[in-house]
Amino acid sequence: MNEKQTELVYAGILGFVVGDALGVPVEFESREELKQHPVSGMTGYGTHHQPPGTWSDDSSLMFCLMETFVAGFDLRKLGNRFVNWLDIGYWTPFGKAFDVGIGTRKAIDRLRDTSIHPKEAGGAGEKDNGNGASMRILPLCFALQNQSLEDRVSFVSDVSSLTHKHPRSLIGSTFLIELGIAILQGKTIPESIQIAQDHTKTIFRYEKELSHYKRLLLDPKEIQNLPEEEIHSSGYVVHTLEACVWTLLQTNSFREAVLMAVNLGDDTDTVGAITGGLAGMFYGKNQIPKEWIDVLARKEDILALVDSFQKNLASQ
Repeated sequence: MNEKQTELVYAGILGFVVGDALGVPVEFESREELKQHPVSGMTGYGTHHQPPGTWSDDSSLMFCLMETFVAGFDLRKLGNRFVNWLDIGYWTPFGKAFDVGIGTRKAIDRLRDTSIHPKEAGGAGEKDNGNGASMRILPLCFALQNQSLEDRVSFVSDVSSLTHKHPRSLIGSTFLIELGIAILQGKTIPESIQIAQDHTKTIFRYEKELSHYKRLLLDPKEIQNLPEEEIHSSGYVVHTLEACVWTLLQTNSFREAVLMAVNLGDDTDTVGAITGGLAGMFYGKNQIPKEWIDVLARKEDILALVDSFQKNLASQ
């Protein structure tokens, strides 16, 4: 792994955590409320009464995924880390999980049962399409970028299925990872979206659930031209990914992208985190405000994990 690739790992992970922490204090606030009092920097308390720099379950579960790669990847061990996160505060900012989605909690309850294969733990119903899989899988962009498309999609589906295994969620996870890999390969945002669209349609061309992503599969110029009032930023996986892609197309810097994402309201931590991860990979670590990184909870632990993760990738 060369210096540029190493820098991109740091940029993507730190961008993700920064976006998450920016969104935590205003999670569930409406767009209208945030237009009156927009987020302009790292704040604290608010919705979850946490200090500035606090990240959510999005980052916690992403760290569990990264650590599992470092230790030797195994789905059962990844599932065990998810259980420990919820039960004993493993990889939380301050020793206790303070936010968990309904679908993720139910899946983690099933992960406790060792008679169930981890891939069968995730919800598979129509209503099991929250963003709980897409919010934690960004590291797969780095880990899978040199594999074939078919192998990538299989791996992404396995990791997603620990909490969300409905085809709609698997399509969303695939689109996100293909978008991130294209960005890592130096493509522009519109080019990366086009590549993600092509790859997703290639793999899921016979899947009727693809129709739920029809707006994400438009020409990037059409997505960019959608008015803000047509962009939803809820915890529904399709809405989340639409909001992130739309935001990346509207903005020209890391700071602008994550602040726009968070100020869309509703599921602010996840929309902020995913946008921040992709924007970090595109704009680079130097474009992430240092004052935002410095205030992150457990910053040194995060940096140590990123270092171990990128070294593990380099050894493959």
